[in-house]
Amino acid sequence: VQLVESGGGLVQAGGSLRLSCVASGSVARIESWGWYRQGPGQRREWIATLTTRGRTNYADFGKGRFAIERGSAENTVFLQMNNLRPQDTAVYLCVVHTAGGLGGYDYWGQGTQVTVSS
Repeated sequence: VQLVESGGGLVQAGGSLRLSCVASGSVARIESWGWYRQGPGQRREWIATLTTRGRTNYADFGKGRFAIERGSAENTVFLQMNNLRPQDTAVYLCVVHTAGGLGGYDYWGQGTQVTVSS
């Protein structure tokens, strides 16, 4: 599975961005989608997960501000981000988990940069 993220950019505090993640390859094997982020000098941080059954989970910092959504095409997922803050500045990465092997596989995209100015 190959993933391509897009939609990042520079936004002022309080603004919104909508990130996209498009998958290609063995899309039918995807069991869940997720978004992570990694700020400068920080560890990678989980944001949200969406299963193919529609269940969502969010990190506390994202509840009420971020939403992970399926697109009309089965190979696309979005991360809607509202009321952005300077501390949200990071590279945002999409990940999918597929079935297979003993515990499945995770595939990562290259990420898209989000910069929030104060």
